[in-house]
Amino acid sequence: MKPDKMEESIITSERYIKKIDSVSSDILRNVRINRGFILWMGFLSVALAATLFAYTIQLKEGLIVTGLRDVTSWGIYIANFVFFVATSLVGMLISSVLGLSGAKWIKPIARIAEIIAVAFAAVAGLVIISDMGRPDRLPNVFLFGRVQSPILWDVTVVTTYFFVSLLLWFLPMIPDLAISRSRISDRPKFLIKAYEILSFNWIDHKKQYEILNQAVRVLLILIIPLAFAIHTVTSWLFAVTPRGGWDSSIFGPYFISGAFVSGTSAVIIAMYFFRVNYKLQKYLTEDHFEKIARVLVLVSIIYIYFNINEFLVPGYKLKSIDAVHLKELFSGHYAPLFWSVQLLGLVIPVILLLFRRMRKPFPLLIISGFVLMASWLKRFIIVVPPQAHPFLPVQNVPAEWLVYKPTLIESAVTTASLILVIMIITILSKLFPVLPIQEIAEEETRAEAEQLNSN
Repeated sequence: MKPDKMEESIITSERYIKKIDSVSSDILRNVRINRGFILWMGFLSVALAATLFAYTIQLKEGLIVTGLRDVTSWGIYIANFVFFVATSLVGMLISSVLGLSGAKWIKPIARIAEIIAVAFAAVAGLVIISDMGRPDRLPNVFLFGRVQSPILWDVTVVTTYFFVSLLLWFLPMIPDLAISRSRISDRPKFLIKAYEILSFNWIDHKKQYEILNQAVRVLLILIIPLAFAIHTVTSWLFAVTPRGGWDSSIFGPYFISGAFVSGTSAVIIAMYFFRVNYKLQKYLTEDHFEKIARVLVLVSIIYIYFNINEFLVPGYKLKSIDAVHLKELFSGHYAPLFWSVQLLGLVIPVILLLFRRMRKPFPLLIISGFVLMASWLKRFIIVVPPQAHPFLPVQNVPAEWLVYKPTLIESAVTTASLILVIMIITILSKLFPVLPIQEIAEEETRAEAEQLNSN
């Protein structure tokens, strides 16, 4: 959006109008329903139907078709829920924290971050249903929810965060829709009509920009405590129990710092995809990857600090239940997974990203892939291992109940949630401008004007 003190001469200059034409031509060429889009959505729809068929089996037979039992009652479903909530926080990190701090380089990235936030927050609410043995009772959470229940808090903040993220994606795009509605005449009629309706008769008036700037700024400030609340409340679902491995007073900031890591890596992967497949190298430059890589290093170092705290303190006190849990992680059944996550998902990526060559787009893509995968496995480590060692002894149960192993049904249902996220990202990025046309044109015009004045 235009800054409040944007010079009127720049706004109405011929150079600015030409820049709008140039930028919109580059970005809007990807806004189309072509054969590739139809084939891709068709493939995703078939895959989603196959995975949802697995859920119908679970719905019919019950949770017995999963690996969940009395000993381990939370498995990859809850790990997936925590991961999705975590990744959705990246919208707040990029748009609010970096945006309000004056980092201009995040302008082309902010909308991508909000698309990811919207997609992951939307599906996070659905993911929790997969863990319910009686999803028909979900309305009871809203009808008869108790204020004392952290689950009610979680549902409330996740829903609110989703709608605020949706507004932060949509509101800054209104000027772009107005710019685009006359430039997509060869697109389907429903898309043209949607642009006309959603642009709300935008006429590029100064007063409109003032109202829009103020509304977006309020949302950018509002979403910061809301984003902190969403993951703090999620962490309280674990931390309010006395179970070893969960009984921690730092789970709130521990979860938030981990959320920044997974979210930043997801944005980097999306940036690379749009840069290459949408041919946006001009707008998603190597400098953007350089800067976002530094952000990833920073949040990863903070997360490493909280990881050290999370294991050093109980390791020093070494209560009996914590001793069993830490032994399982450090040298027991979960040791290979635990050390792989810590090394391949945190330590090694940080070391590699200290070198400029590793902050180039393709190496950064590979590193971010490892970080994102490790982020999901980290949630699995948080959720599952602590349940294997309850305070009361486990007696008179089958041996296979003592070690949790996800079944094919669980894996398929979990895959369905990932497919839904990809479908939402695909639709939002294919039917609407994936980069801010007006902001990019304005910034480039301003830069050119400043260069001419300096000469």
